[in-house]
Amino acid sequence: MTQTKHHASKTAILMQSEGQIKYEVMKFGLVLVGAILATAAATHVRAERHEATITSHGYTNFGELKYGADMVHLAYVNPDAPKGGEMSLSAQGTFDTFNNFTREGAAAAGTTLLFESIMASTADDAYGSYCYLCDSLEYPENKDWVIFNLREDITFADGTPMTAEDVAFTHNLFMTQGLPEYVAVVSDYLDGVEILDTYSVKFLFTPDAPRRDVIGFAGGTTVFSKAWFEETGARLDESTDVPFMGTGAYVIDSFDTNRQVIYARDPDWWGATHPLSIGQANFDTIRYEYFTDSAAAFEAFKAGEYTFRNENSSLQWATGYEFPSIKNGLVRKEELPDGTMGSAQAFIFNLRDPKFQDPAVREAISLMFNFEWSNDTLFYGLYDRVDSFWQNSDLQARGVPTTGELALLQPLVDDGLLDPAILTDEAVVSPKSDASRPTDRANLRIASDLLAGAGWIAGNDGLRRKDGEVLSVEFLTASPSFDRIINPYIENLERLGIEASLDRVDFAQYVERLNAPSEFDMVTHTMTQGFEPGTAMRQWFASETAADSSRNLMGLQNDAVDRLMTIVINAEVLEDMTTGTHALDRVLRATGFWVPQWYKSVHSIAYFDMYEYPDPLPPFALGNLSFWWYNADRAEELKAAGAF
Repeated sequence: MTQTKHHASKTAILMQSEGQIKYEVMKFGLVLVGAILATAAATHVRAERHEATITSHGYTNFGELKYGADMVHLAYVNPDAPKGGEMSLSAQGTFDTFNNFTREGAAAAGTTLLFESIMASTADDAYGSYCYLCDSLEYPENKDWVIFNLREDITFADGTPMTAEDVAFTHNLFMTQGLPEYVAVVSDYLDGVEILDTYSVKFLFTPDAPRRDVIGFAGGTTVFSKAWFEETGARLDESTDVPFMGTGAYVIDSFDTNRQVIYARDPDWWGATHPLSIGQANFDTIRYEYFTDSAAAFEAFKAGEYTFRNENSSLQWATGYEFPSIKNGLVRKEELPDGTMGSAQAFIFNLRDPKFQDPAVREAISLMFNFEWSNDTLFYGLYDRVDSFWQNSDLQARGVPTTGELALLQPLVDDGLLDPAILTDEAVVSPKSDASRPTDRANLRIASDLLAGAGWIAGNDGLRRKDGEVLSVEFLTASPSFDRIINPYIENLERLGIEASLDRVDFAQYVERLNAPSEFDMVTHTMTQGFEPGTAMRQWFASETAADSSRNLMGLQNDAVDRLMTIVINAEVLEDMTTGTHALDRVLRATGFWVPQWYKSVHSIAYFDMYEYPDPLPPFALGNLSFWWYNADRAEELKAAGAF
């Protein structure tokens, strides 16, 4: 299934290049779509509950669902797409587990293919969510609970039926063995899960649970086989080389640890004729080839060792695609529109370190990153600068606060949680630098004054010290592709008197150090947000997740942010949600825990010319693993031409 709005339980980095970091996103219990209004809904009374309920095939908070209950297939797929062939891709680093729901180990690429959620979002409906493992959902107007009436034809990969018992078991598994930040966020929202009958399950919500979020939260639950877990003794919080039993379109075909993973479409997949699945899951196999670095991966692509590449290096994109298979038309190079939100990719500070708790220090370090020079010199002008956590969307804060924002910000100022300047200043944007030279001298002077004012004084050796401690910054990375970006930044910091360094480690050590909050100074992080901000934001920014989180890596603890998130999460009208997000974005940017990097609004892809896709593509997904398809005749021509 195409899933564009689900959040990750853990993001396992597949490729870290200078472009947007690519993640394998796992379907988990939080989705960015909640529900208050459902279209095509009927109100009736369930006799056994004596309570008026709304029954529907889906829900949306805002406007109307794009698809009705009689939908035959998604508008953007080719319902007649042929089945067959292979899609092959690269992954960087290593893997030692098929469990992407734990921080233990590095999960294999593609494990999301094995699992499905109760409800599904689509790539052309920003707010809608639809019954997938269920036939219908029921809920009262106050949304104190939701009942999912499950389909009776769903089977796990081993052929056993999926029932309400599996749904309840999976929820309890996540709550007892799930990631700490997930448990911390949802434990106050759910009042339990009840099995009503074989194919009906009820989620009950606490009085304090945000009503806009609750149905989407419950509907995002991934479902595992209870019997399989009980038989194997597997645990959600432990590494495993045996994947959990799911209902997804694909199963593990074979794997060679740290080298290759192949997924095969399940010939008995229950969902093949589901309206949401028509025209999707078109490849017989999906293969990931692992490489130690991006240079090796690119050479392997040119040699035809894998056949689809989502390019993350501007250097490669601008200069590397001149090889023979491009020139003779065997490989296509394209830029396709990307309507998703610009990712909030940035260097982030580890706020747990006392030296980074001073905003003047963070601002000084931020001023030394020259994006304009980097973009012109290193990136061939392909990127735009990130300014917002909701970049390039209607949720991005711009200019001075509106009247609505002021009403939300003023109480926080009155309570001493925000600087009064937030009420009159324009939203913080990334600093501008002179593109003609690596070091912007004006910014260097400003940064020097900031550090001096914060007590960091340059000594005879040029290094800045405070209370005998040298001001030092170490950048942690696992990708050689970032060296050419970080090294000029380090040189600028050294000119400022900061002892700066780059620590590039192997992928396994990189993951291990991110899981230990005190083991890094600065790291590149992508804080992915969505068009309908909800409970999932707390995993990124809430104070209760600061001590132990795979998302709140910066360790942010900010009472103003916490209060604004609550306002956004509880907003039930689109205008209120938008205004609240503007205020939240404004405050997050003002905290200065990041050095914003870059984004672009296109997919830069290259592939062997045997794949086809719907034209136009939907706005919120590239969909190469889901609704692209294989042209067998063209593949034979490529093989005859020696392309691979």
